[in-house]
Amino acid sequence: MPELRVAPSILTADFARLGEQIQEAEAAGVHWIHLDVMDGRFVPNLTFGPLVVEAIRKVTGLPLDVHLMIVEPERYLKDFGQAGADWITVHAEATPHAHRAVQQIKELGKKAGLAINPATPLEALLPLLPELDLALLMSVNPGFGGQKYIAASTERIRRLRALRDELNPVCLIQVDGGIKPENVAEVYRAGVDVVVVGSALFNNQPVSDNMKKLLGEVYAAGPR
Repeated sequence: MPELRVAPSILTADFARLGEQIQEAEAAGVHWIHLDVMDGRFVPNLTFGPLVVEAIRKVTGLPLDVHLMIVEPERYLKDFGQAGADWITVHAEATPHAHRAVQQIKELGKKAGLAINPATPLEALLPLLPELDLALLMSVNPGFGGQKYIAASTERIRRLRALRDELNPVCLIQVDGGIKPENVAEVYRAGVDVVVVGSALFNNQPVSDNMKKLLGEVYAAGPR
């Protein structure tokens, strides 16, 4: 099995049958469920809050990977932790107190992640990298699903992998945005541990077929 976790984003799922789609994904062998929380301020879109996370917690035992694309995330960390999040990621650009936020997440007994946008230098991650459980590189500009992968992200993954291996080998590297069968092997070989996948899994085809196609590309790429 490739050393790669697949975390489907429910942003592109059918919300009219969200529980069913999550169960389909779980049966297909996904590893986490990725929840994109947007506030309409940090990103130009509005999604959902802790109540939806709590509802999803009731229909799956998979780890819930909550990605907070919101300003002042410190105000809501406890709410999302109590709702059932296992991993909570905040954006370096969304708070002047990223270190405090990471500490708060850990105090809640959750895994802590820090995310950066495509135009944010990798150096923004370095002060906290030794303390992180997850480092998230956005490979699209956050706010909407279905966007095209930014090609320069691959080199950023390689650079982050080298820094991670030096400073905190147990920290997972996650990439989010535009991941498809045609580029999943590329990001895997570059050093990613977790891929967030949306429309490539939740579309008109069975989730199980899409999962097999995705992992098939990783298998074909061979070991990294």
